[in-house]
Amino acid sequence: MAEKPHMNLIFIGHIDHGKSTSVGRLLFDTKAVTEQDMKKLKEEVAKYNRPTFEFAFVMDQLKEERERGITIDIMHREFQTPKYYFTVIDAPGHKDFVKNMITGASQADAAVLVVSCPDGIQSQTREHAYLAKVLGINQLIVGLNKMDAAGYDKAKYEETKAKVSELLKTVGYDVNKIPFIPYSAQAGDNVSSKSEKLSWFSGPTLLEALDMLQVPNKPVDKALRLPIQDVYSISGFGTVPVGRVETGVMKPGDQIIIMPAGVKTDVKSIEMHQQAMQKAEPGDNIGFNIKGVDKKDIRRGDVVGPASNPPTVVQEFTAQIVVINHPTAIAAGYTPVFHIHTAQIACTFVELVEKKDPKTGQTMQKNPEFLKNGDVAIIRVKPSKPICAEKFSEFPQLGRFAIRDMGQTVAAGVILDVVKKQ
Repeated sequence: MAEKPHMNLIFIGHIDHGKSTSVGRLLFDTKAVTEQDMKKLKEEVAKYNRPTFEFAFVMDQLKEERERGITIDIMHREFQTPKYYFTVIDAPGHKDFVKNMITGASQADAAVLVVSCPDGIQSQTREHAYLAKVLGINQLIVGLNKMDAAGYDKAKYEETKAKVSELLKTVGYDVNKIPFIPYSAQAGDNVSSKSEKLSWFSGPTLLEALDMLQVPNKPVDKALRLPIQDVYSISGFGTVPVGRVETGVMKPGDQIIIMPAGVKTDVKSIEMHQQAMQKAEPGDNIGFNIKGVDKKDIRRGDVVGPASNPPTVVQEFTAQIVVINHPTAIAAGYTPVFHIHTAQIACTFVELVEKKDPKTGQTMQKNPEFLKNGDVAIIRVKPSKPICAEKFSEFPQLGRFAIRDMGQTVAAGVILDVVKKQ
């Protein structure tokens, strides 16, 4: 494994705007995918009658995705730039699959928001931009893709760029710090090399923009927190949970506790990308082998911590939310699904404490009757069963969430305070 700094990168944006193709092109251009692989994929593409999809197929490995031409699960692929070693989390754009996108976004250090230049902002462009901000992705690159379909037209680029800038401002991003890159993933213009067809653009290529990102500070001095993404039972190996280290460090031999399950065990070994590791740090997506634990005793959404400093299990919490997209209005008693780190759990709005002015943060109204789109509010929440969560101020990675209902993200927020389960 290269000793370059490691970053997790997510590609977000509306369905069919070219996220998978962008990733496929980057992997191909950086030699993470060989000519040989591409040739095979071209044959596959012909078989499924989807010309121009070969780059997307690099990421979309499930048969069902190939037939439907959309991305369902989160795929992890690696590639290297001159400066960094990236793990790409390819998040689905299709609306049924936003929950996977949320899991992906909560693990990302930076995001590329892919917007088709000819099509401009669509519903998921908006939803993903909000989610990226709330889920704590502070570094963003905007890729204006399909410049070939826009005739490499500078005016069209400027028009779409202006609209996306407006959107990102309302979400809370500082657009002066965000590079906007015109490119064509399909034709290969301005992805890893400059293009004559975009000679009017003096900025970086997509690849150069990636190398301008900053490695986030790793919270190694905090207690270990690792939300479990999956649990495998591997013959000859035993139980292997998989997840990303959010804070702290994990080493073989560590005594850990998995909450809310309350399972205590020792870490036998740690692996990342089929390599044994002597320690795992924040940002590492790992599998780790544990002693004497049955696969069925732990599950996705459980959180690993040191036996001496267990993850917090909450029976209630106070949060600040922004309502993004609710068809009617939200009142106390509302029970949607909360996505907190890798956990998904139904939670009830016990009390609407206050409504805030989104611009100043001042209290506008105490105990409002209901909340509607655009409202920022403080609420009290009761999970339907005990769940691991932390205050955003202490462990931001375990203190932010998205709220889903009726197949869409209705709100997103952060945890201000928790009532621990006794």
